[in-house]
Amino acid sequence: MLNFTKFERINPEKRDVLLRLKDFNEVYKVFGTQRAEEQADRCMQCGDPYCHTGCPLGNFIPAWLKQTATKNPDLAFALSNETSPFPEILGRICPQDVLCEGACSLNTGHGAISIGAIETHISEEAFARGMKPKFSEHKKDQKIAVIGSGPSGISAATFLLRKGYNVEMFERADRAGGLLMYGIPGFKLDKTTVDRRINWLLEAGMTLHLNCEIGKDRDIKELESEFDAIYLGIGATAGRFAGIEGEKDASNVHLAMELLTGIQKRNLGKNVDFIDVKDKNVVVIGGGDTAMDCVRTSVREKAKSVKCLYRRDEANMPGSKKEVVNAKEEGVEYVFNVSPKSIVVENGIATGIELLTTSMSEPDESGRQKVVINEGSEYIEDADIIIMALGFSPEVPTFLKDLNVDTNSWGGIETSNYKTSNKKVYAGGDCQRGAHLAVTAAVDGREAARTIIKNFS
Repeated sequence: MLNFTKFERINPEKRDVLLRLKDFNEVYKVFGTQRAEEQADRCMQCGDPYCHTGCPLGNFIPAWLKQTATKNPDLAFALSNETSPFPEILGRICPQDVLCEGACSLNTGHGAISIGAIETHISEEAFARGMKPKFSEHKKDQKIAVIGSGPSGISAATFLLRKGYNVEMFERADRAGGLLMYGIPGFKLDKTTVDRRINWLLEAGMTLHLNCEIGKDRDIKELESEFDAIYLGIGATAGRFAGIEGEKDASNVHLAMELLTGIQKRNLGKNVDFIDVKDKNVVVIGGGDTAMDCVRTSVREKAKSVKCLYRRDEANMPGSKKEVVNAKEEGVEYVFNVSPKSIVVENGIATGIELLTTSMSEPDESGRQKVVINEGSEYIEDADIIIMALGFSPEVPTFLKDLNVDTNSWGGIETSNYKTSNKKVYAGGDCQRGAHLAVTAAVDGREAARTIIKNFS
């Protein structure tokens, strides 16, 4: 180890920008064995590994880096999967630059370890050799219903199946995966990778109900009676508008998921309506990863121009920095320090968006800068399509009331150690903590499963 002076940090190779703009295939190539071993060998094996504490899942990162560097791929695979329900997915989509790699001790000088790329390599190399995640063959009597097949639901099902519990998953969409399937574009996460994990859960004995909306296709009281516990991993899927004049008066102002889901379904071969941005001037409002997904999708759809409007400066953008770099490479234009004031609407069609410029205040005690509106600075940004990528809120389905499950002021499910007000019902992920990352949803699913298991012990 300690070869960080011998080997510089290397990021995964990216497909040529002109080629990747022609399709929705993954941008990053998976490390080969030699490159993964060299990069893993840069790890200092810190006594107090900040990468481990910087990972929401608490992954054993130094341990599987060491096993990769010392050519023990089977143990690296086992360690990688021990704490994570789908490391090959999170290795691709996690914002490592603000989590594990951002916390790496080498980040301030020599360059952080390429943790995400090595994490992906460990699993993909193992899968290529025929290895699979392990599940218990000894089944228990208890039956658990998992409502929602997104990151949180998959995680809960994974850790329950590992202990031999009977799991049935209910998903209202036509394919499992939730955000992983229909929210994250294929250029970041190929959908066969999601299908592969779902298939392993099915092989482990899980029953999957697709096109099954609880409260419509199945009665929640029946599930409450039939199952020993219910886990709610229903996410936060209601998109947010900006709350400005004209935004709901124009047919060409859309929420982010309308764009992303429609195009992803089309890419999967479904005959569906989708937002056609070809030859249009597209404006996306927002600065997180969903906004990056929207702008990068739009350029692949051959939009005439694509602009991302954000009210803070680039340094304060909440999204992953590598996504911003990729978007710039692909031709996206960023307009920073602007705040939307109203939508310009003519005959039911938005023709532009009225903006105010902003400035950043001095940092407060926490180091956070506030947005200051520059009064009288209005100007118009022309647009043919306007996409709102401003975060998500829980939908609060009516069946929560039927279950006597309490929600809070913003619609989140109230829990204590993932237990709801109904002793049979547990919840985690975005529906409980608010819209966040796939990795934190995975944490909630794992920890809720452990709570359920403990209650049956």
